[in-house]
Formats: sequence, structure tokens, C-alpha cells
Amino acid sequence: MSLDPAIRSSLVLPAICAPMMIVSGPELVTAACKAGLMASLPRHNARSTEEFAGWLATIRADLDAFREAQPDAIIGPLAANITAKRPLAEILPDLDLCIANGVRHFITALGNPTDLAAAIHDRGGTVFHDVTSLRFAEKAIAAGVDGLVCIGSGGGGHSGTLNALAFLPRVRAMWDGTIVFAGSVSNGAAIRAAEVLGADLVYLGTRFIATQESRAPDAYKEMLVEGTSGDLSFTPRVSGVHANWLKPSLAMHGLEIEALPPPTPSYDHLPKGIRPWRNLWSAGQGIDLIDDIPDVATLVARLRREYVEACAIPDMAEVAARA
Repeated sequence: MSLDPAIRSSLVLPAICAPMMIVSGPELVTAACKAGLMASLPRHNARSTEEFAGWLATIRADLDAFREAQPDAIIGPLAANITAKRPLAEILPDLDLCIANGVRHFITALGNPTDLAAAIHDRGGTVFHDVTSLRFAEKAIAAGVDGLVCIGSGGGGHSGTLNALAFLPRVRAMWDGTIVFAGSVSNGAAIRAAEVLGADLVYLGTRFIATQESRAPDAYKEMLVEGTSGDLSFTPRVSGVHANWLKPSLAMHGLEIEALPPPTPSYDHLPKGIRPWRNLWSAGQGIDLIDDIPDVATLVARLRREYVEACAIPDMAEVAARA
């Protein structure tokens, strides 16, 4: 595997706090970095370049102060989440702003990342691109990315349909770059399982929605605690792209997924004021493992314990050899 050793040594777990629409703000990503994870800040969550610049400066100052106060602490790197569908000329100022604030890792989604990957590399950065199928993985590899975020079945947001048991080994067999796995990861054992299947890192999204520092409304967090995967509907009818949606969040607004008209890019198929992620909420199947709303530090410490326990399970090859 070709994960940069410098990245792994900066993490207490091989994990990334995933970038999430509306949910991920400076509070969540700063807390995740302080806890020793990589955390990704979505550019599109900021309403303007000025707001994004303010977020980056605040996060950098907070992490610098934390590093000075606790010089032995493992502080995870900050990454930026960029949408590749935007014109490159519009993206370049955001890249330069990130680089100026010490950001070297970029997670891209949607669109063809070829030109964006080249621009990131020109600036000394690395780029991981979201993929939901083998065909998209092959395209991203050809585009020159450094890592693939393989989004398997059971993820929230924009989810794929491939099972990790097949998806990860297949991608690993055809590529020796960095692989990040996403989809239903909510505990430390799942992080270890993804490593066994060929991943270098994992994404945790839904699990971090239900934390004190996330910007999700309290009702959203409580819905994750009280709900199960039976409350999810995997459909493109809400946002136009397949994702897992919490049916109770639609019911709050008198909506039924089956009754929604065909989706439009501007979301005109939804009632006025109702928008995906703002007040219609998504979640992954990892919801079945969520029963509390801890602060990020507490959650990461728990994930770390679970991961260490999973790593301590005897290697079955050794067990078989002794039998």
C-alpha cells in the first residue's frame, strides 16, 4: 500500500472525519484534528470565499495554539473538500487560499478531477477523489489522483452500491495507490476490517453527525440515536443522485419519497424552503450502531479502543498453522 507514512504517523487511527454537507464546520473539523484524525472541511459549506478564509484562519490558529499547549499531542491533518464540477478558474483561488493556510490534502467529488488534480499537484498537494464504482475508480486513476475514496453500499450522502467485501479487494488488485473506504463505518472494528480488505484509511461520516461539535440540528442527531437502518430509503428521488435518506425527516414535512416528482438540479421538485441536507437528512447504515451523542474526543478515544481490540484478535492464518 502506498499511503504516505507521514500521514499515518500523524493519526491515532487510520480514519478521516468525512466532509458533510452543512454538518461539517470549523468546530467539528478542529475537534477531530485535535483528537488525532484527518478531518475535511467542505468549501461549499461556506457562503463566501471570505467566510471560508475565516474558517481556515480560525482552525489554523486553534490547532497552532493546541500544539503549543500540548507539544506531544498527535494532531491530525486538515483536508479541504472541493467539488470538481466547478470550473477550474473558480476553484484555483480556493486552492491557493488552502495552501496559504497550510492545507496540503484535498478530497474531491463529482466531475472529472484531471485538471484539478494537476493543479493540486502543482501546488504540492495530494488529492483523494470520491468514487462509487469500478468504472469511476478507473477514470479517477487515469486522472492522476493520489487516492480513491471508495464509497460502498450502506453509506449516507451520495452512496454506492458495491459491497466492501468485493469493492476493496478489486480496487486494491488493480491499483497500489491510497484507498479510503466509506460506507457504514461506525466503530473501531469496522476500521480494522476495512484495512484487512485492502483500505489504507476509512471515512466516518454518519457517526460524526451525532457528536456535540457537529452543526447538525439537535433533532437530526436525536433521529440518528433513535432510528435504525429500517428508517432509510436508498433513492435518487430527493437529490437526483442515489443516497440514503431518513424517511422520518421527510415525514416531518409531510413528504413521502414515493410521492415525490422527478428531481431537478435546482430542487424545484421539493416544496419551497425544503432542501436536501438542510431539512431533509441523510444517514448511512452505520446508524444501527449509534446510541449516543458524545463529544468528538470521547468518540475518537472509544474508536481507538475498539480498533486496538480488533487488531489484537489472533491472525487466523497463525491459528490455522497451529491447528
